[in-house]
Amino acid sequence: MQFTINRAAFVKELNNVSRAISSKTTIPILTGLKIVASDAGLLLTGSNADISIETLIRADDPDNGLTIEDNGAIVLTAHFFSEIVKRLPEKTMTVTVKDGFQTEITSGSAAFNINGQDANNYPHLPEVDAEDSVVLSGAVFKELISQTVIAVSTQESRPILTGVHFVLNDNQFLAVATDSHRLSQRQIELPTPTNANFDVIIPGKSLTELSRMIGDEDDDVKMQFSENQVLFLLGDTSFYSRLLEGNYPDTSRLIPKTASTTMEIEAPELLAAVERASLLSHESRNNVVKLTLKPDTKEVTIFSNSPDVGNVEEELTPKDMDGAELEISFNPDYMKDALRSFGQTAIRVAFTSPLRPFTLVPTEDTSNFIQLITPVRTF
Repeated sequence: MQFTINRAAFVKELNNVSRAISSKTTIPILTGLKIVASDAGLLLTGSNADISIETLIRADDPDNGLTIEDNGAIVLTAHFFSEIVKRLPEKTMTVTVKDGFQTEITSGSAAFNINGQDANNYPHLPEVDAEDSVVLSGAVFKELISQTVIAVSTQESRPILTGVHFVLNDNQFLAVATDSHRLSQRQIELPTPTNANFDVIIPGKSLTELSRMIGDEDDDVKMQFSENQVLFLLGDTSFYSRLLEGNYPDTSRLIPKTASTTMEIEAPELLAAVERASLLSHESRNNVVKLTLKPDTKEVTIFSNSPDVGNVEEELTPKDMDGAELEISFNPDYMKDALRSFGQTAIRVAFTSPLRPFTLVPTEDTSNFIQLITPVRTF
């Protein structure tokens, strides 16, 4: 195998595929990058058994500056190969595979020789049926991931909660995540009808990596499912992830249907106040911020203290407030994550009691995006 390519074009795709490659794996060959040269171009593959990424660098795209002298395949140790490629002196590089999988990488006056492995020993990627598929705008899907993945659990004691629950039913695309202390739910109505229906749980870590790969220029993301795998197609890149097995808890019953106290406020204003209050709450053992609402006088106070440092108290200016007086405490880190997901919009916060979960929704769209936070008992 031998090819010459524009180094910048190669590095860009190498960085994407490297997201799936880990040095900690029980299958030694998976620490490597698989390269296949064919008439179509270069196919790069990386995998860590949980996620696999495959991308095609096309031979017919002049920006890639790709010339393939000999077709073939090789697996190269990803860490060393990446470090070498990024430090080569010229704009182009040539890779030549010789007898015994010895691989030479040249650029200008620099020449490296490294040991490769037989690509036939690399595990096959899963086959995913194209019948059950759904297409979403890249920008919308990236936003949906960022709004829900914040609430996935990081505790492996309940593996099912480390994923985001996706349900597609009658063109309603629903994504839900919860770690039992908070919940995030986003619903989208698909612009074009689809016959696909599914109910799957995708690991939060997979979605985070996928989100980083969705660029501003990516128009659409196509999702396809098999029994235990999901495949995302982004242009010439395929992103595979395993699905989590088991039944996701029924989260719909967690969302309160009524409220005793409601407040409308600009999300950035509340976020800034919580950030200030958390400067002190982080210094105390329990990390709690208290919110006091007095609808009769339209007063909202945020308070936090640390016995070792001091306290902070701040008056907020809500746009509207209604209902009974309330004093409630919460984890400020959960609140900050929730508020950031709303961006520069006004939100409606609805409370039922000091010890019951409260919800945050955008005032412009109160049904398709909900954040829920469980308060902290302080007495």
